Amino acid sequence: MTAAPRSAAPGSTEAADLPVVLTDARASTLRDVARLAGVSIKTVSNVVNDYPHVRPDTRQRVMEAVRELDYRPNPTARTLRSGRTGALALAVPELRLPYFAELADEVIRAADRRGMAVIVEQTNLDRQREVDLLTSPRLRMVDGLLFSPLEMGAGDERFLEVDTPLVLLGERLFHPGVDHVTMRNVEGARAATEYLLARGRRRIAVVGVHPGEVIGSAGLRLRGYLEALAAAGVPVDERLLGVAGLWHLRQGDEAMRSLLQSGVAFDGVFAFNDTLALGAMHALHLAGVRVPEDVAVVGFDNSDEGLYSSPSLTTIDPGRGEIAERAVDLLLRRIADRSVPPQRLEAGFRLVERSSA
Repeated sequence: MTAAPRSAAPGSTEAADLPVVLTDARASTLRDVARLAGVSIKTVSNVVNDYPHVRPDTRQRVMEAVRELDYRPNPTARTLRSGRTGALALAVPELRLPYFAELADEVIRAADRRGMAVIVEQTNLDRQREVDLLTSPRLRMVDGLLFSPLEMGAGDERFLEVDTPLVLLGERLFHPGVDHVTMRNVEGARAATEYLLARGRRRIAVVGVHPGEVIGSAGLRLRGYLEALAAAGVPVDERLLGVAGLWHLRQGDEAMRSLLQSGVAFDGVFAFNDTLALGAMHALHLAGVRVPEDVAVVGFDNSDEGLYSSPSLTTIDPGRGEIAERAVDLLLRRIADRSVPPQRLEAGFRLVERSSA
């Protein structure tokens, strides 16, 4: 410590030569902790990094020194030494949709349980933004990427050949050389449609169709719907295929208004996500159509909003928590060993029965 004289203020009776103590603002280092604990710097590093092979009494002595000195590890230095940042990136199309917001929450919690942080990136339903992200310098700040593209399509697989450890989420791209965690879109959609059929509904409309799409959630959920109708011997009426480019509340409302205005008869609705279902239910309510008495409604995603709608929404739970857990584990495996063969994993699903159907 050093001391310097302090001048008395004009008119003050204080002694001009009273000392002022200047504190040393230098942050404590591993060397300081080692000196106080009487151990080597390597031992302090092992304790701080929670390595198991340290004697309990030594660990306790080091931790007491850490607390006394208020030692805080330097994350930049640790990154330079280990080549790891301790962070993952999650890229999703938009957090405005409850599914992606709730998925982000699940991923953050799963990563935290494994000692990892998560940086969330939103690609805004923009193909170029998705492509650019894969080569972005920002990925140097993370150890790996969980990536859910919606706009990249056939021919874009080459962009997935990146140095950053990568796990794909969702259905947009099928690439055998990349780890992939997804949901059972076809099976879940078929179960939703079968549920309506089992309750005597034979004129089942769908909301959320993307015309011409085959690979992607809309195409796969449409396939599940068509398979269920075929198995039940129910003919397809293309007038019941409600188009919705985006899967937001407004598009669900608009698609349902179009169906109602067309005059086509229907007694059931399978919406391709819960947000569309809630928008559709809003339009049905305004039109005086009772749910489920006149029209039964089933959604997909099991988002929190559906539990509190009136009536509460019957829906497909696609296993969002399982997707998050398995995706984080798969990415950490890929980070640890780039040579392991890629995997494609599917989460389980279940139908959540509530009042709307």
